[in-house]
Amino acid sequence: MKSVRLMLLSSLMLGVGLFVALRPQGAFAQGKDDPAAKIVGTWELAKSGGDLPAGTIIEFTKDGKLKATLKVDEQVLNIEGTYKVDKNKINVKVKIGEETVEETVTIKKLTDKELEIEDKEGKIDVFKKK
Repeated sequence: MKSVRLMLLSSLMLGVGLFVALRPQGAFAQGKDDPAAKIVGTWELAKSGGDLPAGTIIEFTKDGKLKATLKVDEQVLNIEGTYKVDKNKINVKVKIGEETVEETVTIKKLTDKELEIEDKEGKIDVFKKK
């Protein structure tokens, strides 16, 4: 009888351990929100960790398109492209002039009001929802 209890207790502890180890981690630990739906909207750069100029605005639409407006040396650049959210990654494809640029960034934080992304070089940009 004692060995059956010990076996049941061990199984229970193993189950709890697996649940804790396998639960969602990172930006989406709550599990309530789909990042692909939550990212839709207009975002303004609040803090640049790299190359994006102050005032950059990015709009993500429901149909996987994006529009970005950047102000560089008093010149306004409008860029259009597509995006796809895959778990905590955003795959972006834009055309700048004749060149098509593809990049994948990692979502570090995504709330109703804030989007924090990290590029492949570790530079982090923070956006606020407009």
